[in-house]
Amino acid sequence: MTTKGKVTGITSNLVTIEVDGPVAQNEICLIDLEGVKLMAEVIKVTGKNAFVQVYESTRGLKTGDKAEFQGYMLEATLGPGILSSNYDGLQNNLSTMKGVFLERGEYTSPLDTEKQWDFTPIAKEGDIVSAADWLGEVKEGWLPHKIMVPFSFKGKYTVKSVASAGQYRINDTIAVVTDDSGDDHNITMVQKWPVKVAITAYKEKPRPYRVMETGVRIIDTLNPIAEGGTGFIPGPFGCGKTVLQHAIAKQGEADVIIMAACGERANEVVEIFTEFPELVDPRTGRKLMERTTIICNTSNMPVAAREASVYTAMTIGEYYRAMGLKVLLLADSTSRWAQALREMSNRMEELPGADAFPVDLPAIISNFYARAGIVTLNNGKTGSVTFIGTVSPAGGNLKEPVTESTKKAARCFYALSQNRADRKRYPAVDPIDSYSKYLEYPEIIEYLQKRVESGWVDKVNKAKNIIKQGKESFEQINILGDDGVPMEYHERYWKSELIDFIILQQDAFDDIDASTPMERQEFMLTKVLEICDRKFDFDGFEECNAYFKEIINIMRQMNYSEFNSDKFKGYLEQLNNKINQQ
Repeated sequence: MTTKGKVTGITSNLVTIEVDGPVAQNEICLIDLEGVKLMAEVIKVTGKNAFVQVYESTRGLKTGDKAEFQGYMLEATLGPGILSSNYDGLQNNLSTMKGVFLERGEYTSPLDTEKQWDFTPIAKEGDIVSAADWLGEVKEGWLPHKIMVPFSFKGKYTVKSVASAGQYRINDTIAVVTDDSGDDHNITMVQKWPVKVAITAYKEKPRPYRVMETGVRIIDTLNPIAEGGTGFIPGPFGCGKTVLQHAIAKQGEADVIIMAACGERANEVVEIFTEFPELVDPRTGRKLMERTTIICNTSNMPVAAREASVYTAMTIGEYYRAMGLKVLLLADSTSRWAQALREMSNRMEELPGADAFPVDLPAIISNFYARAGIVTLNNGKTGSVTFIGTVSPAGGNLKEPVTESTKKAARCFYALSQNRADRKRYPAVDPIDSYSKYLEYPEIIEYLQKRVESGWVDKVNKAKNIIKQGKESFEQINILGDDGVPMEYHERYWKSELIDFIILQQDAFDDIDASTPMERQEFMLTKVLEICDRKFDFDGFEECNAYFKEIINIMRQMNYSEFNSDKFKGYLEQLNNKINQQ
């Protein structure tokens, strides 16, 4: 029997409903507003009163309006056709809207139910299968999209029949399986899954053991992120968070890209919609959008929809991970998600934490980040979800609650510096404040020793020490003046500047410098450290400045040349001659 109720209180999009039966936490209900059905989610139940947050504007809603509870949580629709699509947080397909805006109560289908897909069977009659096992595949763009046993299935099933190769719609039956009781279950290409429940249909979830290469030197060289790892990018407005995310999306070692714009300003969302379809995938030469899904909710949308967008994005990422694919999920910005949680917490008059955020904010963020990871599937293959979020701390304060809570959950911290952005040193990632805890993992160290060279981590730590010493020397020079410090201080400072200009700074809009493979990063860091290891005997700081400026000028030209071209070798010879003369 369906539970029903009536509205007894309204506070913006927080609505109190008196119910006549049982309701569950996070259950979906529909509120009738003059024939228009408004979708809402239960966030608190007290006696006969259910508190729901409405995903749309509650303008015109009044006490006494009827509500009907649906018996399920907010679900994502999973199947072929997700890639290349633009969704909102409720997975409404924004490309099939009737107008510029979705009207209240208007919900569009996430997938095209009429399109036919070329199906190829994988399983065969008599096979024993369980949730997430592959039954067949279709081509979604150039990627293999696996058709799986629904994640909601429990226990073992016997394949009774599988459709032969051919063209089918997503709602056509492509397999029939039989459970232990002898009951048959028809399986189509599409399934549903609640977005706030992690998909755990896999054999095991090991610790990350290999690096996801991004082509961005300040990440790959100094603070690498693991495949299936987590990281976040905090920084003030205008420091390049979005541009850095775009660079990682374009060049990252991933099969599927998911962009979640959570509470972004409308102009930034429009920028994503216009720029992403134009980006060329360097791996295939085709459009990057062919393997990308965008999920967005602008900052003027109700808080409930903003919160839903990150969960919908993660659920889609887990779905593609179950196909054995590498998924890169980018969320911009998790601060707006946390602000949405704060708004709802305050309206419910809950006990506030720091800066009025919910007391359980660290637990909410940790639980969400924990859904990322690399997994071993039932068939022994691996899939991964690598999650990188951005944080927009008010006034650039990296000590505020969202940043501090995220630090506890994420393993990589890429702090954007206003000072570096003002000096046009991009990416504006602060090399001293940033870190990667994956460099402490024995599995990652072993991987890097095989991928790059045996002493790679030691070289990275050595470069970090030079940068740190250079910063300290620069502060002393600023306080005491050029002549007030020993020559060693100038030398240390310029060695750190050498690493900064050659390794840390990178042109995201240059065809060659935009992405640097690990082999070239190894070559560049080795060459720079060779110069830093040399003992110099300068007559004065002017000579020191002039020498290193010339070296930097020569080496910066290497950044924009082909790795093994004659031009590159010419610069290298010129550099060696200069060093040998010294």
